[in-house]
Amino acid sequence: MNKKQKKALTRILIAAVLMIILVLSPLDNYPLARFILFMIPYFTVGYDILLKAFKGIKNKQVFDENFLMAIATVGAIALGEYTEGVAVMLFYQIGELFQSYAVGKSRRNISQLMDIRPDFANVMVDGTLEQVDPDEVEIGSEIVVQPGEKIPIDGVVIDGSATLDTAALTGESVPRSAKIGYEVISGCINMSGVLTIRTTKEFGESTASKILDLVENASSKKSKPENFISKFARIYTPVVCYSALALAVLPPVVRLIMGIDPLWTQWIYRALTFLVISCPCALVISIPLTFFAGIGGASRAGVLVKGSNYLDALSRAKIVVMDKTGTLTKGVFEVTKIEAKNISKDQLLEKTAMAEAFSNHPISKSLKEAYGKPIDTSVVTDVQEISGHGIKATVSGTEVHVGNQKLMTSIGIQVEEIREPGTIIHVAMDGNYCGYILISDKLKEHSKMAISGLKRIGVRKTVMLTGDSKNVADIVATELGLDEVFAELLPADKVSNVERLLESKSEKEQLIFVGDGINDAPVLSRADIGVAMGGLGSDAAIEAADVVLMDDDPNSIVKAIGISKKCMRIVYENIYFAIGIKVACLILGAIGVANMWIAIFADVGVMVIAVLNAIRALRVKGIK
Repeated sequence: MNKKQKKALTRILIAAVLMIILVLSPLDNYPLARFILFMIPYFTVGYDILLKAFKGIKNKQVFDENFLMAIATVGAIALGEYTEGVAVMLFYQIGELFQSYAVGKSRRNISQLMDIRPDFANVMVDGTLEQVDPDEVEIGSEIVVQPGEKIPIDGVVIDGSATLDTAALTGESVPRSAKIGYEVISGCINMSGVLTIRTTKEFGESTASKILDLVENASSKKSKPENFISKFARIYTPVVCYSALALAVLPPVVRLIMGIDPLWTQWIYRALTFLVISCPCALVISIPLTFFAGIGGASRAGVLVKGSNYLDALSRAKIVVMDKTGTLTKGVFEVTKIEAKNISKDQLLEKTAMAEAFSNHPISKSLKEAYGKPIDTSVVTDVQEISGHGIKATVSGTEVHVGNQKLMTSIGIQVEEIREPGTIIHVAMDGNYCGYILISDKLKEHSKMAISGLKRIGVRKTVMLTGDSKNVADIVATELGLDEVFAELLPADKVSNVERLLESKSEKEQLIFVGDGINDAPVLSRADIGVAMGGLGSDAAIEAADVVLMDDDPNSIVKAIGISKKCMRIVYENIYFAIGIKVACLILGAIGVANMWIAIFADVGVMVIAVLNAIRALRVKGIK
């Protein structure tokens, strides 16, 4: 509890004790003394509310909860209902304190779980380590991270080896290993060993800084329920104020015209009760708090949601479209077969690896690893990447084409379709077909579980898009139980397929595209919700997507949707509960059945229950 909350609690306790003493004291025969003494606890607990109400009137922003509480309590006191006037203010302040504590607790939980901001970086100066502000470290500097310390800036390990705890980033407890040559990211904790790292980014551009910025700014993107509640409160509060005024004036005037006792005091009391009941605190506080807690709970589970609007949209996901490589498969390719024609297998692999020397595509990497020798890139010239087809390059004066069947057709070479469980890389040299290399990728461990999980939580269609051959795509789709698969696609084809699927769905349904966030940026931005898989350390993923899954587990898609559904369920529970109780109590108050004590429950009690329900969104354990 912070100083402000402790001060509020002290005021509440003093006012409560004074009110109890005064209620038990025989002051009925001393009306002036009773009034003066009751004003002490009233102003002790409510002076700030009265001050805010006065400032609101002065600034022509009259209609808010402070105004409602001020009018209701001042009116009750004017009617001689001192106990109820003080009680309304007292319980309202108890509710405010509880709400403040709940929000603070949510923020602390999130900050603890997202405690990835480094405090310092160790830089070697004249043979000794000095702690400096990470902002002062330039790209290319050498920093030292000792056991127990956070990696402050993204970089590459140039000395040492260690085990890294990435739980704050991924939500997973399984540690990762780092050794010389490995890329490491800020926010991870060094569990063992000393690492020397050459920084590759500035602190402000590092992964930890980007993630923190993303989470901190998520509240700026409002969901439909939040926007509705904001508009609702702006209209609702003036309406209930004028309704209360009408309730206080019209019935007595009508009774007066009819020649009977107008009962001014009774109707004014009902109007004041009406005002207390109508205070929209439960909705105005609990709905944003639920989304705040939901985004925080998701971040602790390694699911970064860029705004509550995306959390809302995720809960309505009915079509999930996925890339294959790196999303459903490991993206770790291995050369499993070489078929050479009029050339040795070693020569075929050598020329192919050289042609792919400048590419960072997983398939290119696997070819270079299979070759296993240093590549003299000086003999590789005129490299041209042909999107969706392959690569053309000149290797030691030989024109080499490496790619799929479409590439071979485009240069006038007809090859038969090869049905093998993997990716076929055809190779031609100087216009002559020289054979093919088979590269196989493996499914991720939880891919099949993820597809069945998506169907279990209400996704009606699962689709895979890939640039791979139809043969390979069909094998993967059958094994995973996907509903549809589209193969041999160019990047533009993926966008057109997503657009076709968008046209086929209803307005209420949402389409998710899950990709790696680098090669699939156009599709990520075209889908209703773009989800980047394996965003750990990927700048492009964090920038391009609406939701970032910080690990490579496809089951995280199910987890993300599950979290969003729980959050939205809590949101609507609070909306229906708060509005239902208030409407019922407003009717009872208007007809004189509900008194000020019931009004206090309808305001403070409902708010406390709604806030308690809202912070449940922080808990994501057990969501699969």
